[in-house]
Amino acid sequence: METHLEPRSAGDRFQRFATRASERFGNPSAFLLAVAVVLAWLVTGPIFRFSDAWQLVINTGTTIVTFLMVFLIQATQNRDARAIQLKLDELIRSSNARNVFADLEDASEAEIAAFREEFRKLREKGVASDAAAESASSIVRRKGKRGPP
Repeated sequence: METHLEPRSAGDRFQRFATRASERFGNPSAFLLAVAVVLAWLVTGPIFRFSDAWQLVINTGTTIVTFLMVFLIQATQNRDARAIQLKLDELIRSSNARNVFADLEDASEAEIAAFREEFRKLREKGVASDAAAESASSIVRRKGKRGPP
């Protein structure tokens, strides 16, 4: 499989930016910088007589930063979740595990609840994991749902 080092689309460029930004802003140095900004703002309170404009500066700044960071964090979390899901799917498909679990993220809430309940019952009985997987797979087959080929 060919990998591309340079972003090819606007989405790729945004993802690359979001990943880099989350790495830079999600570390102790960035936290310490944020604390320093808040402390500087607090120290300037008496100078500006704790005015409405003084309060508006921190409120506006934190609102803008929070608004932008929500999108960056969500973008990186979504990408990470997709990558982890693909890795798990590959492990499931390349092992002796039941393929019905490979695309479980696309299952209905009822199917997931049925798997969860079946595994809970099997754990209570002390049934081995292979038997638990086969039993849960049979639930899906009985409902007419099949896993990927």
